[in-house]
Amino acid sequence: MPLILNGARQVGKTYILKEFASLHFKRNVYINLETNSRINAYFDGDIRPAEVVRFLETVTDIRIIPGETLIIFDEIQSCPRALLSLKAFCEEAPEFYVATAGSLLGVALNREKFSFPVGKVDELTMFPMDFEEFSWAMDRNKLIQEISRHFSKKEPLPKAYHEEATELFKKYLIIGGMPAAVMDFLGNGSFLTVKDVQGRIQNEYVSDMAKYASPATAVKIRACYNSIPAQLAKENVKFQYKTVLKGGTATIFGESIEWLVYAGIVLKCQKTGHGFMPVNAYVDLSDFKLYMNDAGMLTMKSGMATQTILSPLEEDNMFMGMICENYVAQTLVNNGFPLYYWKNENTAELDFVVQISGEVIPVEVKKGKRTRSASFNLFMNRYQSPYGIRISGKNFGFENKIFSVPLYAVWCLHPE
Repeated sequence: MPLILNGARQVGKTYILKEFASLHFKRNVYINLETNSRINAYFDGDIRPAEVVRFLETVTDIRIIPGETLIIFDEIQSCPRALLSLKAFCEEAPEFYVATAGSLLGVALNREKFSFPVGKVDELTMFPMDFEEFSWAMDRNKLIQEISRHFSKKEPLPKAYHEEATELFKKYLIIGGMPAAVMDFLGNGSFLTVKDVQGRIQNEYVSDMAKYASPATAVKIRACYNSIPAQLAKENVKFQYKTVLKGGTATIFGESIEWLVYAGIVLKCQKTGHGFMPVNAYVDLSDFKLYMNDAGMLTMKSGMATQTILSPLEEDNMFMGMICENYVAQTLVNNGFPLYYWKNENTAELDFVVQISGEVIPVEVKKGKRTRSASFNLFMNRYQSPYGIRISGKNFGFENKIFSVPLYAVWCLHPE
């Protein structure tokens, strides 16, 4: 079946498809449907695979041979009929290999003219690089191997490794996982130029808001997006519409939030009031938190001082805690966890609740080494959790049914 590669802008979809083609095919035919108006317009006509292939060969002057050529349609959300043609490729011409990328496919599918080829395509989603991948880029393969090994054993890393990983993690909170930002740091070694790259990515997001939404909706989407640092800075981090605009309601801003979620720009974390299986059966759809898709982008957008993050001192900065929480949220999503947080009928609240190997596990996030929490213990006792996960600046350890996981090792957590 044809492949659809989803993901936010600038996470590396185009690069990875071209790299895949170079490794496994003799050639590729790459078409950007957003910028190539001639080919985009062609799809208004005959979309039978034989005709599409013949046309692509003519305009690209590249022979498309089954099994040897990969056809790549980039920005497929720009062309509804090209998306529809994937069904025909699956049913009528499976001998041709077709891969597509879509930055705002979730947004586009909400538009009436789109028809999705359900059951006729495979789908994958790309995310910003997690800390493991970031460490590979920084040539810290040995460090990653040691982190993985000590996670499995639930035993502390040697002090030197722990300190090295902690310092590298602080850099990750500034640089984040957008490939262009990581590449810039590798080339320039400057946090200032990284912010410039992140700023350009943010401008692309804003441009898409204007391009793929009505003018009135685009204004509301930008307002919701711009409010995220302020939302996370509140003591109660539940998303509040009044923080976006005085008198704001779900009726006014609900569609805008869904646009951001579908575009992959933000992550939505739903509230659950129970610790029972399955967690998604007990969610409160009206109560949620929003995180950004990349901790580095949040650091840039919030204006958090680089020196505050890099400081060896454990500063009493609440927003540093929220950047760490955002980082945990994006890593959990990257590893296949749906995002839930727990709040009881009073004031007790827990950062995340996950299902691991059929068990409901509480997850608490602390930016430093001070880790006491009444809510964590309350959840553990009320729902008889087999164990809990405490993510903090501390080294690995397991004591009193609490698995201590360093912030730099969240990527080791998986649903199974």
